[in-house]
Amino acid sequence: MAAVDKYNVESAEILANSALHLPITQAAPIYEQLLTIFPTAAKYWRQYVEAQMGVNNDDATKQIFSRCLLNCLHVPLWRCYIRFIRKVNDRKGVEGQEETRKAFDFMLSYVGADIASGPVWMEYIAFLKSMPAANTQEETQRMTAVRKAYQKAVVTPTHHIEQLWRDYENFENSVSRQLAKGLLSEYQPKYNSARAVYRELKKYVDEIDWNMLAIPPTDSCKDQMQWVAWKRLLAFEKGNPQRIDSASNKRIIFSYEQCLMYLYHYPDIWYDYATWQAKSGSMDAAVKVFQRALKALPESEMLKYAYAELEESRGSLQSAKKLYESLLGDAAETTALAHIQFIRFLRRNEGVEAARKYFLDARKSPSCTYHVYVAYALMAFCLDKDPKVAHNVFEAGLKQFMHEPVYILEYADFLSCLNDDRNIRALFERALSSLPQEESIEVWKRFTQFEKTYGDLASMLKVEQRRKEALSGTSEEGASALETSLLDLISRYSFKDLWPCSSKDLDHLSRQEWLSKNIGKKVDKSALSNGSAMTDKSTSAPSGVSTASLKVLRPDTSQMVIYDPRQHHGTTVPSNTTAAILAASNLSNPMATVVGAASNPLSNPTVSMVDGVSSNAFDEVLKATPPSLSAFLAGLPSIEGPAPNVDIVLSICLQNDYPTVQTKKATSLPSQRTAGPAPSTSDLSGSSKSHPIPSNSSFRPRDRQLGKRKDQERQEEEESTTVQSQPLQRDAFRIRQMQKARGGSASQTGSVSYGSALSGDLSGSTC
Repeated sequence: MAAVDKYNVESAEILANSALHLPITQAAPIYEQLLTIFPTAAKYWRQYVEAQMGVNNDDATKQIFSRCLLNCLHVPLWRCYIRFIRKVNDRKGVEGQEETRKAFDFMLSYVGADIASGPVWMEYIAFLKSMPAANTQEETQRMTAVRKAYQKAVVTPTHHIEQLWRDYENFENSVSRQLAKGLLSEYQPKYNSARAVYRELKKYVDEIDWNMLAIPPTDSCKDQMQWVAWKRLLAFEKGNPQRIDSASNKRIIFSYEQCLMYLYHYPDIWYDYATWQAKSGSMDAAVKVFQRALKALPESEMLKYAYAELEESRGSLQSAKKLYESLLGDAAETTALAHIQFIRFLRRNEGVEAARKYFLDARKSPSCTYHVYVAYALMAFCLDKDPKVAHNVFEAGLKQFMHEPVYILEYADFLSCLNDDRNIRALFERALSSLPQEESIEVWKRFTQFEKTYGDLASMLKVEQRRKEALSGTSEEGASALETSLLDLISRYSFKDLWPCSSKDLDHLSRQEWLSKNIGKKVDKSALSNGSAMTDKSTSAPSGVSTASLKVLRPDTSQMVIYDPRQHHGTTVPSNTTAAILAASNLSNPMATVVGAASNPLSNPTVSMVDGVSSNAFDEVLKATPPSLSAFLAGLPSIEGPAPNVDIVLSICLQNDYPTVQTKKATSLPSQRTAGPAPSTSDLSGSSKSHPIPSNSSFRPRDRQLGKRKDQERQEEEESTTVQSQPLQRDAFRIRQMQKARGGSASQTGSVSYGSALSGDLSGSTC
C-alpha cells in the first residue's frame, strides 16, 4: 500500500481477503505488511496464525502468538491460542494436561473479564471435569478446582452468566444437596449483582464496533461515535458497579487495554490510562504505559512532555532529562518550544547557571526565535529576581528581532513592570522608525495607550495625530482618516470596559463612522436600515482601542435560484426567474404575498405595487413553472395557518385531470378553487376568486364582511362547468378518503368540516 494511503481500511480488507487464497509462503509477507500498519488488528493476527496452524508450522505459530496475545485481548484470538495448546499437549498425557490447565489459567487472567468470555469459562470447566482422577484425593482436588472455576464465572458479567449459574446449581446439587444450600445462598447475591451489571454493561458494549481497525483520529462521525462509546464504557467501569475492591482495577485495566486495540492512535486515551495508573499508585505501570504510547506515537510531543513530567514528579531526573533531549533532536528539527521547556527544566532541577549556559547555546540554533529570548528574560526577572539580566536579554534580542511587533510589545510590557517610561518611549520610537506601516498598527495602538497612562494631554494628542498620519496610507479612506472624530475622544476617556457614553450612542457613532468611510460609494438601503446587525458593543469600540474597520457582509444574490425537485445537479435556472425572486424578496409583507399567490397564482396577473416593486415579477416565475403545476396551484383553496389540510389537497389531486398545455394557456385558465358543486369551499378559503392586494396593506384570507359576495360567487361556480364536474373513477384510495371524511364530517359551531374527499365538498362554520 502507498504511504499516502497507509491507513486505507478498504485496501487492507482487500489484501487480507486475497491472502486467504494464497499459500502461506506468499500470504505471510502480506500479513506482515498489514500487521505493521495495524499492530492491534486481532482479526488479522487470527487469520495469520490460523494459516500457519493449517500447515502445522508450530514454531511460526508460537512466535506469532508471542507477538500478539498480550496486546490483543480478543476472545476469538485467545480461543485459537488455547486450541493450539490443546492440540500440542493432547499426546503428552498427564504432563500435557497440566500444561493445558496452566494455559487456561493464563488465558482467563487476561480475557476472563470479557463480556464474551462465557464460552471460555464453559470450556475450561468442561476440561477440568474431564481430567482423570486416580484416587479420592485427586477427585477432591478436581471437584475443588471445578467449584472455584464456577464461583469465578458466576460473578463475572458475561453473555452466558445465567447458563453458568444453572450449571453451577446442578453441579453443587449433584455433589451434596446439604452443602449446596450454604454455597448457593452465599453466591446468590454476588450472582444477582453480576447479572444486573451485565444488563447495564451490555448497553455500552453494543455501541462498540468490534471489527474496527485502529487508524489515526479523523473527523468522521463513525470515529467520533466510537470514541464516545469507549469513553462511556471506561467511565462505567471506573464507577465499580459491582462494588468489588479486588477485581475493580483489573476490569478497568482490561477495558483500557481493549480500548487501545481500536483507539491505538489516540493520545488522549494513552494519557488517561497512564494518569489513572499513576493515581492508583502504580507508578511503574504508568511508566510502561507511556513507553508503549511513545512506541505507538513516536512523534507526539504531548506524550513526551507528559512522560517527562511523570518521571520528574517521582524524582527520576535522568530519565526526564533524556526525554527533553529527545525533543531537541536534530538542530534543524528542534522547535523553539523544546528550547524553552528544557531551559525551564534545567532551571528547576539544576539551577540558574545550567539554564543560562543552555540559553547561550540555544541562541546559536537556527530554530531559536524571539520566544526563547522572551521566555528566558521573564524567567530571569520573575524567578531569579534579576531585572538587569532580563533587560540585557531583551536588548540582545532587539538587535535580531526588531522586525517582530510581538517582541516589541513584550519588551514594552517588561519595561512597564519596571515603570521605566523613558525607555518605553525610546523603544516605541526605535521600533516605529524601522517597522513597515502594515506591521506597525499594534505598536501604534500600544503607544497611544501608553501615553494615555503615562503622558500628559499634549503628548497624548500628539501621538494620536502621528498615528493617524502614519496609518492613513494603509486604510481605504485615505485623507479622511486624518480628521478628528468623537470616537477618538471616547478612546481617550474610556477604561477597560467602561465607556463615557451609552451603548446606543456608541452604536450610533460607529454607524456614522462607517457611513463617512463610504461617502461617494453606492450604499445599499438594507445596509443602512440594519444598523443593529452592523455593529454591537464589542465591534463598535473606537478604532484606537480594539476594533478594525467595520464591514457589512451580504449574500451573493447572483447565485440564488428557484428550487425545483426535478432539477438535477449541473442544470441551471433561467436568469429571469432569479430576477423575479430577487424582486419578490423586497416585498414588505411576504407572508401576505405568499398566501395570496398560493390561493390563486394564475388568476391575477396585475397585482398592485407593494413598496414600489411590481408583482409582474411573479409572472416571470410562472413562465418557468410546468403547466401541470400551474393548473394544480390554480385549483388550491385559500388557507389559514402554515399548511393546508392534506386530505383536501389529495382530493383535489384525485379529482382533476390536469391539461398538458403550454404555460400561456395555463395562465389563461379561469380562476378556480375546489370546483364542482361544493358551495362551502369559499367558507374556508375566504373567496373563490382572487382580488388585488392593496398597496401597503396586509392580505386577510378570511373576512366576515364578504358573506354576501361569497353567496353570489357560490352560485356562479355552481352554474359554471368545471374540471371537477367530470365523472370520477372508482378506486380503493378514494373510497377510503370518502369514508374517512364522512366519519368526521359532523358540523360543529366554530369548527370546519371537510365533507367528502371524493366530491371535494368543504363546509365551514365561523359562527
